[in-house]
Amino acid sequence: MSAAASTDSVIPPVLAEVVRSGFVESRHRGSLVLLAADGSVQLALGDPAVPVFPRSSNKPMQAAGVLRAGLDLAGERLALAAASHSGEIFHRDLVRKMLGEHGLTAAQLQCPPDLPLDRVEAETYLAAGAVRDRVTMNCSGKHTAMLAACVRRGWPLDSYLDPGHPLQQLIHSVVEEASGEPVAAVGTDGCGAPLLAISLTGLARAFRSFVLAAPGSAERRVADAMRAHPEYVAGTRRPDTWLMREVPGALSKMGAEAVQAVALPDGRAVAFKIEDGGGRALGPVLARALGLLGVDAPVVSRIGRVALMGGAREVGEVRAVMF
Repeated sequence: MSAAASTDSVIPPVLAEVVRSGFVESRHRGSLVLLAADGSVQLALGDPAVPVFPRSSNKPMQAAGVLRAGLDLAGERLALAAASHSGEIFHRDLVRKMLGEHGLTAAQLQCPPDLPLDRVEAETYLAAGAVRDRVTMNCSGKHTAMLAACVRRGWPLDSYLDPGHPLQQLIHSVVEEASGEPVAAVGTDGCGAPLLAISLTGLARAFRSFVLAAPGSAERRVADAMRAHPEYVAGTRRPDTWLMREVPGALSKMGAEAVQAVALPDGRAVAFKIEDGGGRALGPVLARALGLLGVDAPVVSRIGRVALMGGAREVGEVRAVMF
């Protein structure tokens, strides 16, 4: 599952199949862990102890880091600090507002210029003649919060993405504390920020710790903001938003390369990664995992439905096959 995995690691099981016209044309393997309310492992598939890069599923911990650095964020602003936003107008407007509130400019963001993550929004954006922009990049809220924390503490701005920077060292500590394990590797995320590897079990533990954290703590403040303003964490057409809006108390965050973590308010949690990074398997696997955790809500079926098209009509589906 990662460069850190040995050659004799467990071969991950098939978690999802792609079925076209009744024929299985592709399979997605992966590893998954479910935690019971008491934190014990309820189910482990594949090897959830092997380190992975959680990608944007680490963002709640990064947001907690900026709070611990002394940055006072709440509500939509804190949700946006933990976001992989869709680049919709309200996301872009709030990023620009936050930059101005802290005496910053978009030119100081070190995330790469990009188009809106949401395809519908990207089409509208391009049709209006707009071009790739740092504010539009899905991680711009996180980068804005990181810069603002540096302003608050008087830390260097130009090197805020250096793994040795005081802010990144603080985030490193938050990740290790929340996951209950040492960071196994440090890489560079797609947005340029340091990327910290932990196991899927550690990732599930981290999300569990956020929903169970004491009110007023940095971790609980992040969880509460994300759950209260899920559209700022993702977007109006995104499964993370749907789940947090429709399942009371759920904390959900996807990551690139097909990573997903969810915690429920009583401490039940799930984390998984699709081995080949195939994002089309995320929804079906997440829906099945939520079912195994006992979540019974209409949104689960909505998240789990991924239709395959042929000749502009539905001819198949991506379906979860674990249990």
